[in-house]
Amino acid sequence: MSQEIARPAFADRKRPLLSYGIAFPAAAARHVTETFGASRVYVICSGSLARNTDSLDRLASALEPEKVVGRRVGMQSHTLWSEVLEIVEDARNVQADLLLTLGAGSLTDGAKIIALALANDVHTPDELETLAQGPKKRAEVKAPTVPIISVPTSLSAGEYSNFAGGTEDRSRRKYSFQAPLRGPELIILDPELAESTPDSIWLSTGVRAVDHCVETLCAIVGTTPESDKLAQNALGLLVPGLLNCKKNRADRDAHLQCQLGSVDAMAAWRVREFLIHDPVVSEVLRTRNVNTETADLGDILDVVIREIGMPRSLSDVKVGRDKLDALAAHSLHDRWCKTNPVPLTEKEQALEILEMVV
Repeated sequence: MSQEIARPAFADRKRPLLSYGIAFPAAAARHVTETFGASRVYVICSGSLARNTDSLDRLASALEPEKVVGRRVGMQSHTLWSEVLEIVEDARNVQADLLLTLGAGSLTDGAKIIALALANDVHTPDELETLAQGPKKRAEVKAPTVPIISVPTSLSAGEYSNFAGGTEDRSRRKYSFQAPLRGPELIILDPELAESTPDSIWLSTGVRAVDHCVETLCAIVGTTPESDKLAQNALGLLVPGLLNCKKNRADRDAHLQCQLGSVDAMAAWRVREFLIHDPVVSEVLRTRNVNTETADLGDILDVVIREIGMPRSLSDVKVGRDKLDALAAHSLHDRWCKTNPVPLTEKEQALEILEMVV
């Protein structure tokens, strides 16, 4: 019989805990009772998981039906405020004392914002905006009190962060929610469950994780030698893993918007050197007749992303030039734009990058 391993996900703090080694229903049931002492669990489940697998039923059975006081099946991409507020009202009405997400990134960000909204008695979009970063943010925001368990099924990794993004429905602008927002206190990893994730989602979220690594390695603000080391180690696992995944699993269509901004030349060179000396990446470059003497980091990543069948332009994912102006304006609200080696502070800078990937 398998044995659970439960440990802190990070060396410098106690939460979140990371659980693996046993099936997610058993792990969830154990921690709901033993770690959190919860008895009124609200489950937010991916629509595709609920439709195509018995994961939700297995989870509910393991938790015991009387402990599952509410369910939400499905949330749209990018975590719409309207859906967040629907769940806030539902969770408030059933007096949920724990949120549990079963699925990918939008659900995780949604749960984080929901817990924050519950703690601050939010009911409307205008009230929700007072919790987001911006001029309308309240002087005092209360920290969440309802814990979150996340059972992820993609490589997006939002379950490890203490911030979230949510999209205001009318403007389609994505707002950042930060401290005192908290991420999940427990993350349950289950490889068998992950096998149910479509290749398109698994691979595209893997490229998003590669993006995180490259951003970290090339950023000039907010990083440390230790964070660079972790990002490089992650990159060394991700890129070969994604390439091998593509070889071993069926090829399907994908949906991905990938954007690579300006990077510091020395940092880009280090990342490039690291990748071209990886045996799996090196073999792909050789097969595609890439001259590693002249190829830059962008060329290397382009080959990797093409090899796993991901789209390489905005037009590939049906985003036309008519959307670029709004995309450029909204992108400036992303705090990471300011950590770029060439900080993005003007809409024209963002438009220049977007034009390159149309």
